[in-house]
Amino acid sequence: MIITVTPNPALDATITLERLTPGATHRVAPAELRAGGKGINVARVLTDQGEDAVAIAPVSATEAAFSADLGDVPHSLVGTPWPLRRSTAIVETEGGTTTVINESGSPQPLTVWTELHDVVTSRLPRARCLVVSGSTPPEAPDDLAADLIAPANAAGVATIADATGAQLLGAARAGAQLLKPNRDELRDTTGESDAVAGAHALQNLGAGIVVVSLGEEGMIAVPADGAPVRHARLDRVLRGNPTGAGDAAVASLAAHLAARETDIDTLLRRAVAWSAAAVLMPLAGSIHSSHTDLARDVTITTLETP
Repeated sequence: MIITVTPNPALDATITLERLTPGATHRVAPAELRAGGKGINVARVLTDQGEDAVAIAPVSATEAAFSADLGDVPHSLVGTPWPLRRSTAIVETEGGTTTVINESGSPQPLTVWTELHDVVTSRLPRARCLVVSGSTPPEAPDDLAADLIAPANAAGVATIADATGAQLLGAARAGAQLLKPNRDELRDTTGESDAVAGAHALQNLGAGIVVVSLGEEGMIAVPADGAPVRHARLDRVLRGNPTGAGDAAVASLAAHLAARETDIDTLLRRAVAWSAAAVLMPLAGSIHSSHTDLARDVTITTLETP
């Protein structure tokens, strides 16, 4: 089983129009609504690809549509008194630009985090990988990710964190097996403008492999054992909705670790392919069936570092 934890779930709204004109009024088709949040998207992709996954997140019992929308995705929702935040993606068909507006979410009572921790740890004996993914709402404990990763590590469960700021640093100190920030998150967290230097800063705290998303430039994987840094990218740029691309990459990385695979190039090739295949889908949480073909078009090289 792969456990995904989403500390700050959302109701995702996707609006598609020809062109967004700032300051203008637009008449559009009804937004497509979906239960979302980064870990939710990861669990969707994994389930769709035949993996055994469960999504855990704090969601109010009044949000019946959220649970119903998860459909066949196994889930365990921890009760909270607060309504869901919204995440709105505005997709322009002319030019392929996507604008995302994310609400911050509401502070959660401490009891919510305690119950979330208990639900996660109760499932660790059956788990192969734990993924802690996405933002946290205001006033969330800085050690939230670390407190989930530490018992997973102790239980021999592979651990991944896709986070930023205090949560990313805490995950590194807790010894997460793999971290997956994007380039901006890594720079903002470590202060290092060079992605490799930022990855090494996290590894100096205790992290394992650091995979950094570089947008259209692909991804790099920085091993913790001093092996060469590897860079992977698709041989062309795909246009579409990129909002779920990072989550699809995390899903691939989780499946890789859960299977106890160790080859870095295999890890990178599939992560880039799944990420690219997500761009071709209208909503986050899905990947296009062409991902196997896309994997053949991923080029992997050794990144020259100082």
